Amino acid sequence: MAHAPDRKTTPLPPGFGLTADPTTTILDGGNVLMGGSPFRLLRFSRRARDLTAAWEAGSVVGTRRADQLLARRLVSSGLFLPRPGPGNFTADDVTVVVPVRDRPEQLRRLLVGLEGLSCIVVDDASADPSLTEEIARKAGASFLSLPVNQGPSSARNIGLAAATTPLVVFIDSDCVPCDGWLSPLLGYFDDPLVAAVAPRIVALSTVRATALGRYQASRPSLDMGTAAGLVRPLSRIPYVPSATIVIRREMAGERLFDPDLRGGEDVDLVWRLHEAGWDVRYEPRSTVAHEGPTSFGPWTRRRAFYGTTAGPLARRHPHSLVPVTTSAWSAAVWGLTLARRPLLALTVMATSVVILARRLQGLVDEPGKVAVTIAGGGTARSSIPALQGIVRAWAPAFVLGLLLPRTRRASALALLVPGLHEWWATGADLDPVRFAALHVVDDVAYGTGVWAGSVTARTMRPLLPRLTLRSRVWSSRTLRSHLGDHGGDESPGPGGPVVSTRGRT
Repeated sequence: MAHAPDRKTTPLPPGFGLTADPTTTILDGGNVLMGGSPFRLLRFSRRARDLTAAWEAGSVVGTRRADQLLARRLVSSGLFLPRPGPGNFTADDVTVVVPVRDRPEQLRRLLVGLEGLSCIVVDDASADPSLTEEIARKAGASFLSLPVNQGPSSARNIGLAAATTPLVVFIDSDCVPCDGWLSPLLGYFDDPLVAAVAPRIVALSTVRATALGRYQASRPSLDMGTAAGLVRPLSRIPYVPSATIVIRREMAGERLFDPDLRGGEDVDLVWRLHEAGWDVRYEPRSTVAHEGPTSFGPWTRRRAFYGTTAGPLARRHPHSLVPVTTSAWSAAVWGLTLARRPLLALTVMATSVVILARRLQGLVDEPGKVAVTIAGGGTARSSIPALQGIVRAWAPAFVLGLLLPRTRRASALALLVPGLHEWWATGADLDPVRFAALHVVDDVAYGTGVWAGSVTARTMRPLLPRLTLRSRVWSSRTLRSHLGDHGGDESPGPGGPVVSTRGRT
């Protein structure tokens, strides 16, 4: 895998628009932005405010290099999202690689949806490879065959080696592309720092016939949500699945996916791309349907399998996979609240606000108000995500807690609250009782897999929260230098927001 161009000297190309990320908050009368990944504060000069206002109104980045570098900084921070134009890449620049083992009918269905695109089908030792070849040839696709099952990573790598176009799409045989799925993804590749772009993976409509199907439709395991964004570990979008992903061929080399991983290879890929300096983008305007397990046994086994990937991933990326990373101040507030010590919890909260306000003194016009927004608001907003992350990883322990009278009530609440909150937030087409019950089973299956994978990999990292006492919120030296005419930089302090890692939730 090649390293990315230097981010500091690579401007965002002209023709891109910008819009604020949904999580970006404007503070201090419009002078300060809060958000991004990693979380930061950014102070604007007047010119920067005028430019971003114009971009938000529909203007595009022009040819002035200083403006392009500002745009680069904003999209690289995650505070703003790039809006690509039509772009220079077309369907003729794309080769689709389909790894498959058995699933002849799903493959036939997929290739119908890929009509008009150059396709390579890689058979990973199916029971009847001649049938796979017949289906591929009839659809006009090239065919490669592996005599021994090597796993999806190896199959994808072999297909990649045979592709010669600038872009390669990997798509699994149990997927169905929706109308117009490819076009929204191609424009991003005009940005030389973008290595990969992924669509939204939704549940196939036919799975909705049962309660489990309706649960999966409202909570697909591969769906990363409705908001576009930058994909980075420990962020709002920590990974994207390889069920469908488009990559830039020139940076990939011959061994893009790790063949030693039978699961979690997509997470590993995204995190290696990030480590090499590349950007990975998620674009939900493009959708691809996925046919997941439709019966209870295969579904729980699939969820447990996803959980087992946490251990090997934590060994490869020890700082990128934790159930929750949060401020120690927030954790103290939550702990004291659960211990029925509200006055102490309020005291800790107030202390964190005061400390942060003092750090921001002279850097923002209203340090107290900004500190309350960061420390107080961050602690409140992050409580449910933190609980979800802990319960997902520690679900087997909470189940054991149901057996003990002293911990029964707390364990039951911990298991049920995340599901009920998600039912209310998503408007699922299922009653709350069955949704919450399936959510508990989901968490227990996944958590059991996490424990099993951690034991096998001999690491506790996927189970241990990460607490920070004092995060870097803002570099006052950088702020006061104004960075040319574009203004400041970064950080949260006490009580900053939580980031909950999603392991294929």
